[in-house]
Amino acid sequence: MPGARPFDVAVVGGGILGLATARELLQRHPGLRLAVVEREPRLGAHQTSHNSGVVHAGIYYAPGSLKARLCVDGAARLSDFCERHGIAFDRCGKVIVALAASELGRLDELERRGRANGVPGLRRLTAGEIADVEPHCAGVAGLHSPHTAIVDFPAVAVALGDDVRRAGGELALGREVRGVRRTAGLVHLDHGDGAIVARHAVFCAGAWADRLARAAGAEADPRIVPFRGQYLRLRPQARDLVRGLIYPVPDPELPFLGVHLTRHVSGDVLLGPSALIVGARDAYRLRTVRGADLRDTLAWPGTWRLAARWWRTGLSELRLAVSRSAFVGACRRYVPALRDEDVQDGWAGVRAQAVGRDGRLVDDFVFSDTAGALHVRNAPSPGATSALAIGAVIADRAAEAFSL
Repeated sequence: MPGARPFDVAVVGGGILGLATARELLQRHPGLRLAVVEREPRLGAHQTSHNSGVVHAGIYYAPGSLKARLCVDGAARLSDFCERHGIAFDRCGKVIVALAASELGRLDELERRGRANGVPGLRRLTAGEIADVEPHCAGVAGLHSPHTAIVDFPAVAVALGDDVRRAGGELALGREVRGVRRTAGLVHLDHGDGAIVARHAVFCAGAWADRLARAAGAEADPRIVPFRGQYLRLRPQARDLVRGLIYPVPDPELPFLGVHLTRHVSGDVLLGPSALIVGARDAYRLRTVRGADLRDTLAWPGTWRLAARWWRTGLSELRLAVSRSAFVGACRRYVPALRDEDVQDGWAGVRAQAVGRDGRLVDDFVFSDTAGALHVRNAPSPGATSALAIGAVIADRAAEAFSL
C-alpha cells in the first residue's frame, strides 16, 4: 500500500461492525476504494469472537431508543445474511426467569418493552409453564422469546470479509493504528510499517475506540473501561440441563444482563459472564495488565465515580471471578439440579464499556465525528446482533458527511 493513491474510505476495525460497515459502503458505492484496517492478523479477533453468540430479539431496550430499533432491524438482517451464506442460525429461544415476587414488576416492564419493540412470539409464562420450555429451570414467572437465536459470529465476520474482498475492498490485517493525522485534506493512519492514507475514515475500533477518537481530535468523554466477562462450561454429560437460553431479570440501572446459561453454536452450554473491571483491553487472562490501559482507566474520573456508586456490585463480581463455587451457585438459583462437578473451565471476553466522566455506564450506541472521520464510540450488547443495521446507519452518515 505504500506509495499507492489514497483510499476513498478507510474503515478502522476488522470486527463484525467494521466489516458490516465496509460491506454496506461498497454495496452502495460500487467502485469505492476502501480498506479495512485491522490491528490483528485475523478478522473478528476480539469482541466478535469472545461473546456468547446470542442474537438478541430486542426485549431489553427502551422503545424508541437507538438500541431497540437497531437490534430488531439488525437481527432480521443477520438472519437473512446467514441464510444466504449458509451460516447456522439457531432460534433456540430464551426464557427470562423471575425468582421472586419482587422481580415481577421488572418482568412486566420487559414484556411491555418487548411488545412495543415488535419482538415476535413473546409470551408470559407461569411457574409451571417455565418447565415446559426449560424442564430443569425454576422460577415464579418467566418471559419466553422463542425467536431469540444463537449464531457463529466469527463465521459471520469471515463471510463479511469475503463480501468486502469480492466487492473490491482491501483487508489490511496486522496493522495497528497508533496515530491519526489529517494533512492536506487526507487522513493518515500511522502504523508500525508506515501509514495508510484515505480521504475519509470510519473508526469501529471497539476497545480502542476512545483512544483513536481522541487521536483524531474528538473529546475525551466517554472513555472505554474494559470489563472482563468470564464464562464456565457445562461438562458434556450435564448439557441436557439447558435446552436454550436461561436469563435472569436484569437490574435496569446496569447495562449488563447478569449471569445466565446459554447454549452455544459449538455445542457447549456457557455459564456467565461475570463483569469485572480489568487492567487491559485484551485481558482474556485475568492477570494480563497493560500500563497504558490501566493508566487510562485509573486516570478517568468516571471510573472512580462508577466505583463509588457500584462498589457492592463490584465486590459481588469479584467474588464470582475468584470463586467457582459462588459462580455455579449463582446459576443454580435458576437450575437447581446444577452441581459444582457439572462445570469446567470456559473462556473469557472483554467488553468495551463506555463510561462517562460522571461515572455513568453509557448504555446506548454513541457516534461522533471529527474532521474527515466518523467514530463509533460505544457499541455494547447488542452490538453484534445489530451490526448490519449499525453499518447501514454509518453508511447513511458517511454519505452525508463525506459526500460519497
